[in-house]
Amino acid sequence: MPSAGLEAGSNKVDVAIDLGNPLLNRTVDGFLKIGAVGACRVVAEDAFDCIHRGDISKRQLEETLKKMCKEGAYWGAVAGVYVGMEYGVERARGDRDWKNALIGGIATGALVSAASNNKGNKIAQDAITGGAIATAVEFINYLT
Repeated sequence: MPSAGLEAGSNKVDVAIDLGNPLLNRTVDGFLKIGAVGACRVVAEDAFDCIHRGDISKRQLEETLKKMCKEGAYWGAVAGVYVGMEYGVERARGDRDWKNALIGGIATGALVSAASNNKGNKIAQDAITGGAIATAVEFINYLT
C-alpha cells in the first residue's frame, strides 16, 4: 500500500493509499516514489544552474516546474511499469527471486523503448539493458 509521511518538529502527517489490489498498490507506490525522485533531480540541476549563473527569473521558475512535471511523470511511469511487471511475473511464477527482476526489467526496457518510437535492434538493446540493470540491483540487494 503506497504510504508517505511528513514530519516537521512535533507535527507528523502520514498518508496511505489503498486501491484494493496489491498490483495497483505497488504500481502507484513505485510511480509516486520514483516520480518524486525525478522531480527532485530537476530541481537540483536547475538550482545549480541558477547559482552558477547568479540570476533567476519567473520564466526560469516556470520552465523548472514544467520540467519537474515532465520528468516526474516519465520516471514515475517507468517505475510503475517495472514494479507492475515484476509483481505480475512473481504472481505468475509463484517464486520471489532475481528472475522476476530480470523478466520485469526486460519487459519494461522493451516497452519504454517501443513507446519512444524506437525500432528493432534498439528495442532489443534497451530490453537487455533493462534486464541487466534490474538484475544487478536485485543481486546488490541480496548482498546487503
